[in-house]
Amino acid sequence: MDLTEQGLRGPQDRRALDLPPPIRGRMERAAPLAPFTWFRVGGPAEWLARPADAEDLLALLAGLPAEAPLTVIGAASNLIVRDGGVRGLVLRLPARGFGRIEVEADGVIAGAAALDATVAEHAAAAELAGLEFLCGIPGSIGGAVAMNAGAYGREIADVLDWAEFATPAGLVRLDAAALGFSYRHAELPPRGVLTRARLRAAPGERPAIAARMAEIRAAREASQPVRARTGGSTFRNPPGRKAWALIDAAGCRGMSLGAAQVSEKHCNFLINTGGASAAEIEDLGEAVRARVLAHSGVALEWEIRRIGERAS
Repeated sequence: MDLTEQGLRGPQDRRALDLPPPIRGRMERAAPLAPFTWFRVGGPAEWLARPADAEDLLALLAGLPAEAPLTVIGAASNLIVRDGGVRGLVLRLPARGFGRIEVEADGVIAGAAALDATVAEHAAAAELAGLEFLCGIPGSIGGAVAMNAGAYGREIADVLDWAEFATPAGLVRLDAAALGFSYRHAELPPRGVLTRARLRAAPGERPAIAARMAEIRAAREASQPVRARTGGSTFRNPPGRKAWALIDAAGCRGMSLGAAQVSEKHCNFLINTGGASAAEIEDLGEAVRARVLAHSGVALEWEIRRIGERAS
């Protein structure tokens, strides 16, 4: 996500948000965001809101000035927060109010803050098949829907029945067709914040479900730097190509900038080896893009979401 998408570019949008609407949950000024991100980098939020529940969230959105920048973060597993921080209001839904998981006969209703892997585990415990792929996706359901996350042959578009969003005008429910899913993309309502979603599943055999989840976890452990400070897949796969293969062919495996490095294990992952800045990680990604373009003529697109402003 660039600054234009965030509503931060242009002098009319660079004003401070003096005081957001009051909420029953937590509201913090100049709140550090780095501890929430898997990279452990980045500057503070001008304001960080953690509403108590959906009613609290709806009141916040209704009272927030339309011109105030609004940024939503989830588990921050696929996110770079730039070193200069994020203007306006950053919204993070807490698990206590938004992490509930309800199992039904043919699906699961999951709160936006529920972790993907936890949803997969609940479905498996209820002998529901079709959601095993979620155990291989780091992050929460809110982020998974927002980017049509996928892995191991399936994506959210394949299983979503409906998603509910809090908006300044109230709560809306949209089916999968209304979200315009495409590769790693969904069309969300303007200033809409996902609160929960229903995912389809089907009755299955517990041993087969458990075996598939074990297979996915083993494959992820073997091929990805899951124990490093990383942000998941850095670039989208171009049509008919694999981003990692293009990066490898361009000689970028192990490439570094300061304390940021292209993973030796999976070269579509950037890692913070310790003490990297957000700028080092992002600039390393841009250097990789330049090398791949020069080598293959392919312009890689970022999959990692980037928010905020560079340090001055």
